Amino acid sequence: PCACGTVLLDGRALTEWPRRMRARRVGLVVQSDEDPFPSTVLEAALVGRHPHLGLWDWESPDDVALARRALADVDLEGFERRDVATLSGGERRRLAIAAALVQEPALYLLDEPTNHLDPHHAIDTLRLFQRRVRAGAGVLATLHDANQAERFADKTLLLDRSGHWDFGPTQTVVNAASLSRIYGTPIAELNGDGRRVFVAA
Repeated sequence: PCACGTVLLDGRALTEWPRRMRARRVGLVVQSDEDPFPSTVLEAALVGRHPHLGLWDWESPDDVALARRALADVDLEGFERRDVATLSGGERRRLAIAAALVQEPALYLLDEPTNHLDPHHAIDTLRLFQRRVRAGAGVLATLHDANQAERFADKTLLLDRSGHWDFGPTQTVVNAASLSRIYGTPIAELNGDGRRVFVAA
């Protein structure tokens, strides 16, 4: 729970939402998770549909088709029958993202969504969520890579250990000076192909 204040979802306190309704509205991808029960990749992706099912309902063919599309979107097509325990860290991360996509919430909360991902899959993942935003969803993500924020975030909140923060349009808030302060090391800004890139100086 928050230390003070109230978190609102669609103008209503988050604590006032019934759990199932809240799960339909908000999807969460945590930084790391565990799989306490053995399952296939397809079964794990279908977990995202649980908030939309009744107590005794089973996934429909449409739910399965949605899960298969999400797995294809994260480059896990053909993995449906694989045991989740056999996946690499990056593959497991992409599966968690697929499950969130299958959930189809109005708001995605993403804790380091590109953790364990190579550059190719990291950019593809952020593009996936960018498309969800364009379709009307909201995305709130924590990122350690300022270049990913620069490329994909409309607004950025910068936090440092002292409690200092800056919030606003990414183009304004993210700059060499602010990043040098946040990271505690000199950061330089480079420009190329119409895009800003930040590197350790």
